[in-house]
Amino acid sequence: MTTTTLNSLARASSAYLRSAMHQPIQWHEWGEEAFALAQRENKPMLLDIGAVWCHWCHVMDRESYDDPEVAAIVNEHFIAVKVDRDERPDIDSRYQAAVSAVSGQGGWPLTAFLTPDGKPFYGGTYFPPNDGYGRPSFKRVLVSIANAYKEKNGDVMEQAKMVETTIAQNESFAGRSGRVSAGIIAAIQKSAFSMFDAQHGGFGQAPKFPHPAALDLLIERYAKSAAALRSAGPFDFAQGRQPGAAVPTNAEQLRNVIVTTLEQMANGGVYDQLAGGFHRYSVDEHWVVPHFEKMCYDNSELLKNYVHGYQATGSEFFASVARDIIRWMDEWLSDRERGGFYASQDADINMDDDGDYFTWTLAEARAVLSEEEAQVAALHYDINEVGEMHHNPAKNVLFVRASVEEIARRMSLSAGRVQDLLASARKKMYAARLQRPTPYIDKTVYVGWNSMCVSAYLEAAKVLGLENARKFALRSLDRVLAEAWKPHGARSDRADESPAPTHAVAAQLLHVVAYSDPKAEHREVSGLLDDYAATALACLDAYEATADLSYFKFARAITDAMIARFFDAVSGGFFDAEPAADGKSLGVLSTCRKPLQDSPTPAGNPMAAIALLRLHHYTGDAAYRDRAEQTLEAFAGVAEQYGIFAATYGIAVIHLLESPVQVVVIAGEGSADSANDLAAVATAGFAFNKTTLRLTASQAVAENLPPALAETISKLPQLGSGKSFAVLCSGSACQPPVSDAAELQRALQSTLEKSS
Repeated sequence: MTTTTLNSLARASSAYLRSAMHQPIQWHEWGEEAFALAQRENKPMLLDIGAVWCHWCHVMDRESYDDPEVAAIVNEHFIAVKVDRDERPDIDSRYQAAVSAVSGQGGWPLTAFLTPDGKPFYGGTYFPPNDGYGRPSFKRVLVSIANAYKEKNGDVMEQAKMVETTIAQNESFAGRSGRVSAGIIAAIQKSAFSMFDAQHGGFGQAPKFPHPAALDLLIERYAKSAAALRSAGPFDFAQGRQPGAAVPTNAEQLRNVIVTTLEQMANGGVYDQLAGGFHRYSVDEHWVVPHFEKMCYDNSELLKNYVHGYQATGSEFFASVARDIIRWMDEWLSDRERGGFYASQDADINMDDDGDYFTWTLAEARAVLSEEEAQVAALHYDINEVGEMHHNPAKNVLFVRASVEEIARRMSLSAGRVQDLLASARKKMYAARLQRPTPYIDKTVYVGWNSMCVSAYLEAAKVLGLENARKFALRSLDRVLAEAWKPHGARSDRADESPAPTHAVAAQLLHVVAYSDPKAEHREVSGLLDDYAATALACLDAYEATADLSYFKFARAITDAMIARFFDAVSGGFFDAEPAADGKSLGVLSTCRKPLQDSPTPAGNPMAAIALLRLHHYTGDAAYRDRAEQTLEAFAGVAEQYGIFAATYGIAVIHLLESPVQVVVIAGEGSADSANDLAAVATAGFAFNKTTLRLTASQAVAENLPPALAETISKLPQLGSGKSFAVLCSGSACQPPVSDAAELQRALQSTLEKSS
């Protein structure tokens, strides 16, 4: 049931908030108005944090927040505030910590009860409409909390004080600094090995999430160790060791983890076998039944994994998965006209739906396929009368159960015939699926997530030769820089902050480029550390993809603004958000937070450190390296405890400790083939400390190069020869130019080994 009058969320910009504008709850957005009302009426606050893609958020909306009886209780006893965790991750992260401290659980929807000044004293996640499953009904919870606030106010305030103290301690890394060492890499690798599911791939048990940063770290370590073994003598590429070696090498162990995981995920139901792209996570350890929402950031980081997995192992299957992820993102999560990557695709259509758009009954498959196609598809994707979905047992999640070769044997067909039948079946099933009601696409373009997608596309384009992906990534980044970057100190404040001071402030990056609903008022939300760090990295990637120095200049300006706004000059490291302009933060936003843990996107502090170190290599400016080192030192005493969840920190440590290796390919006039051969060698292997740059001779002048390269590249006498050549630099020294691809390969391998 819904009301005919709109609540105040009709004025919101976020798709999640706007979806609740018809509810009978008198919702407020997070801001001064709601807090002032709570204090004026001395009412506790009900805080709901969720997301438009969140299935259980939809369930609780329909079961409880649409219910007039629930609304009557809420409206009488509480000031209700609704927050979109994608729009305001700074609010979400702090209240997640608070509710975890109270209840031992977190997630979405997050349901928190606050004092009138926003201090949490009780909370949980999903509350059912009726008592059951060991959970009290939401109505009973609401009445109990309202009574406790009135009758035991002193106890409530004491609890709120304890929770605030707990989250302040949990979010602070004071006194946990130390010396940065390579030991963290070994610790993360040990954690990955101990959590590895040897049968199904991945880490841990159900529910099973992908851990892209950890996978990238392991892939790179495998690539480095395998390359060292190959240079030492005969090498079995498929096994990751020398032929006849009795003891599995570290390379072989690493290869087993990454290959098993990447293959099992891509063959599982967590991967969309028809459209491409990954769902958010699997509810089982087999990667079969997913939570069906699909996030741009999961797919951007997994895209990198499959590209890097291809580089490290040569597996064409990994390359095909990477192309398929791009196919899905191009079709569903891309603004093809203006550039930009959309945020997510929802899991469902309504409360009773659980992935029905993505799943199939056997009858549904037979209805659109020929008899032979249906036989092959049923064997390959394990489509049976009884499937995997509890809400509808006839529904099957598509996952790869039988190989092409196995089906060919069972049906007495050639492998080629089976492949043709499967291709035809996939095409028909996808066409039929497109006729179903489609889960909502949140077309919000978030700066940080968009930049992560840009970096992933540029990486895939470089390695797999995908020119269209490269062009779209650059157009998307150009849109971010045009619409979300404010270079002249224009500050746009959040609704919960008082007006900014009139004096000049540092240049600013916003958090949102565009909202999903074209009817929504566009508001400017201040960027967070993640936005700055991811965009600085995307600009550096764009510079390396184009040799256009303007991208390098953007990277430097955004990084400088990031330092000005977020860096802790006293203790090192970066805060995730800026304090309010007037020094008064609402609720627990005053809690200082320095993100270290990947959850699930790469953590802001190590991303910032990587950007600083890459800038240092291009500029020679020691201040960038110093701040990166201070940032990593701030967490050095505690990082190992996080295991695979500190993987991006581990990657940043590699950037700090290993000498940078740069390959600059100069394309001479009329020798494009030679330049292509050199560039292919330069990009073939995967190493975090390796960058590649391709220039024409006319671009290789001082004005078009960052300072560190301008010192050497622009002065090379070979620039006027008309021939293509490559320059290999490590640290602050460059080797003589080489024109032969094989010679470059030998020199690059030797340099990478010495740099580690």
